[in-house]
Amino acid sequence: MAEHPHAALVRRGYDAFSRGDMETLTELLAGDATQHLPGDSPMSGDYKGRDTILDLYRKLYEETDGTLRVEMQGAYVDGRGHVLTVHRMTAQRKGRTFEGTGGFVIRVVGGKVVDLDECVESIERLDEFWA
Repeated sequence: MAEHPHAALVRRGYDAFSRGDMETLTELLAGDATQHLPGDSPMSGDYKGRDTILDLYRKLYEETDGTLRVEMQGAYVDGRGHVLTVHRMTAQRKGRTFEGTGGFVIRVVGGKVVDLDECVESIERLDEFWA
């Protein structure tokens, strides 16, 4: 059975993110997309607009000296534009290592990602890593 188009779109986005492929991410994100990062760290907050989100990704790579890796473990669709993902994240920063499980609730409209709402296994550990 073929993968649902929304799951395939999100899988393509995870792959592009893993490779730092901003061109593909530009194609996949709606111009007015929003990404929400949980917690209370310098990285937490709402990022509005494709360019702002892409700047966030560049900053994440810079802050981790390119060690940030996010491996998608599953994508689950509802057929109404929602994709729930589960992933494993690893990164190193300032002598610290982060490993954890998380995921996104992603909204797809018109073949573009319009909203990414991240959930994590431990907000406290993530805040400590980015502090």
